[in-house]
Amino acid sequence: DLNPEYIAFKEDFGFLESRINELEHVLNNYKLITPPPKGKRDKVQIGATVTLEEEDGSINEFTIVGTLEANPAEGKISYLSPVGKALLGKKLGEKVVITSPIKVVYKVKKIKYQIS
Repeated sequence: DLNPEYIAFKEDFGFLESRINELEHVLNNYKLITPPPKGKRDKVQIGATVTLEEEDGSINEFTIVGTLEANPAEGKISYLSPVGKALLGKKLGEKVVITSPIKVVYKVKKIKYQIS
């Protein structure tokens, strides 16, 4: 008979070992993203915070981030998401059409970059 505490320990250990491997992979494969130079901040790129206006006048703000940083509840969307993909490369005043699962049309009102 195996001790239930031992079984729980083994399960926890397996989870932690897998998490360590995942984090090592992230650290070994990261790309540091820096804001574009001053003259090139007119387009949406990874790291941009974009203010969008829907056709009904409502305003949304999203920050375009990498997949591991994405947290839609905080307004951080992945550059690989449907909205992120549609926004990349857009300029101030351009319209963005997103069809997922319904069609939404945005107008880019503001593009800003966090400069540290």
